[in-house]
Amino acid sequence: MADVHLPRLEEHGEHEGPAERAAARRLAAPSLLKIALEVVLIGTGVFLGLAGEQWRESMRHRELADASLRRLRTEILANRKAVAAVKDYHATLKTSIDVYLASDRSPRRREDVRVNGVQPVFFERTAWDLSMATQSLNYIDPQLAFAIARVYNSQQTYADLTHDIMQTMYLRPPNEDLDPFLRSLSVYYGDVVLMEPELVRMYDDLLPQLDRALGDSFDEKIQSR
Repeated sequence: MADVHLPRLEEHGEHEGPAERAAARRLAAPSLLKIALEVVLIGTGVFLGLAGEQWRESMRHRELADASLRRLRTEILANRKAVAAVKDYHATLKTSIDVYLASDRSPRRREDVRVNGVQPVFFERTAWDLSMATQSLNYIDPQLAFAIARVYNSQQTYADLTHDIMQTMYLRPPNEDLDPFLRSLSVYYGDVVLMEPELVRMYDDLLPQLDRALGDSFDEKIQSR
């Protein structure tokens, strides 16, 4: 039987000339270029996808912050109106109580002091509580967030004082023992008559900052005066 000679691939490579090897390189070059182009396209697609997702997340945060700021602005305007409505009454009543308590007349007459209710301010804070729950203040300017928090902390201090005087009113009803109640009320008003003008000033400082952040006019504040 005749021997069958199977050619080896290496043999062909060994006998290829420069022309064949150059042709082989020319054929391989487009394949490498195609792979590189595909890698670039895939990388660009991933980058654009991540950038788009980041943009959408940024827009969502901005919308959340804007909605929170609008609610806070409405709430702060309402609280400012409430404080402005009673601050003069509190100052006048504080003076009347002090005059009554300083009187040497014995017994003192109830007619000497007119108390038309304590009339404390009960602040709205739903928008603040919601902003805390959604953490929307994280997405606004830090200085503005600080100013908002400062106002609400001052309101809370006022609210704590009001809570104390309400307890006193039930423990010492004015219709049973007027003088001790009025002494407690004088101490309460001694604090709030100082706090209320400062709160109004803080509101008036904060509201323009909110308007700038929202791009709104400040007509509501002017109308509330």
